[in-house]
Amino acid sequence: MAGVELVGLSGVRAAARQLRRRVVRTPLLPSPWPGLWLKPENLQPTGAFKLRGATYALARLPAGRRAAGVVTHSSGNHGLACAYAARAAGLPCTVVVPEAAAPHKVAAIRELGAEVVPVPAGEREVRARRIADERRATLVPPYDHRDIIAGQGTVGLEIVADLPDVDTVLVPVGGGGLASGVAAAVTALAPGARVVGVEPELAADARDSLAAGALRPWPVERTYRTVADGLRTALSELTLAHLRAHLDRVVTVSEEEILDATSRLLRGARLVAEPSGAVATAAFLHHRHELPAGRTVAVVSGGNLDPVLLRRLADR
Repeated sequence: MAGVELVGLSGVRAAARQLRRRVVRTPLLPSPWPGLWLKPENLQPTGAFKLRGATYALARLPAGRRAAGVVTHSSGNHGLACAYAARAAGLPCTVVVPEAAAPHKVAAIRELGAEVVPVPAGEREVRARRIADERRATLVPPYDHRDIIAGQGTVGLEIVADLPDVDTVLVPVGGGGLASGVAAAVTALAPGARVVGVEPELAADARDSLAAGALRPWPVERTYRTVADGLRTALSELTLAHLRAHLDRVVTVSEEEILDATSRLLRGARLVAEPSGAVATAAFLHHRHELPAGRTVAVVSGGNLDPVLLRRLADR
């Protein structure tokens, strides 16, 4: 990881200044479970934290690059965020999605005026780069970008502002942009706090990569088994460097634990979380013995729950 420039506290604070009044400053909520607070990023206009990074990245586009618009690749929430931010800025937006992307997320992206290009899951990044090159548009990746990490890190700023004596922050890990930014901010502002990444057992490349000290991506055939569709992507060199520098550990959760946490957030906390957004809570509910003791915050990273799954959970 030598030579990788990490996003620091000053970068996250710069993002916070830019994002003021552009995204929701979500509250820190007490939960029904003693010792746990919830950071409900499902309350963002697009239903997930991704709006922070996408809005900041688009705001930083040079004037000469704006007319050609932006291109991204996403399983759903980052695409939604880019489409929303691009519409607000008056920019064209194209989102490359895996063919197995959740239909309700794809429909929401289209409703925001973005062009949607479905491709096989393993081809989404390559296709997005090709389209960006052909159109001379700007590629806005979902996590492998310093502006994206800085924007997501504003979640960490808000957590420490609202709970200065926080002991542990639980954050989902997919591509690692959210965990990178949150860990950078929290460990700088609250040096005694621990940031713990949480990922599905069926998509545990971050656990393996951190153990090896190098990227250990899982093939899509393995990661696409998890119901947590927003966490199927692998780390990048940039996000791995951030997690190695700032993350305390990674905890993995099972599919049943994810669904249980999704249901309990809905019933107990009155929060609609999608499975990807519920993994941090699942770690607290089912793996507390693996976590540092003390005041804990779980980031509920998204709430774009599939209506079919919602009905299943209602019958549990």
